[in-house]
Amino acid sequence: MKKLKVMTLKNNMTSMLVSTGGEIPGKEITSILGVVKGNTVRARNIGRDIGAGLKSIVGGEVKTYTDMTTNAREEAYNRMVNEAIELGADAVIDMRFTTSMVMQGASEMLAYGTAVKTR
Repeated sequence: MKKLKVMTLKNNMTSMLVSTGGEIPGKEITSILGVVKGNTVRARNIGRDIGAGLKSIVGGEVKTYTDMTTNAREEAYNRMVNEAIELGADAVIDMRFTTSMVMQGASEMLAYGTAVKTR
């Protein structure tokens, strides 16, 4: 089963269908508008690193890093969807996340997919 997510952005006025699959069930893709992406770069800070170091001794989830990653993913996703809206897209298909280290202690979160028109 393909994952389908609906996100509302741009002042809660626009609904955007976003799918990790190559199609939108019940919709016909009429045109491909191009690749859309959104990214953000986040850096660790000394306070988080101290807490994470202590947490690594006892084990368990490092909540501050989980929160930082979640926020970065949401920001990248929103930027990707906003780019699709600017192109006039109805949906984004084949959506993916990727991450990479850009320097010691800083990582990029990238969301990307294909903006499409549907009917």
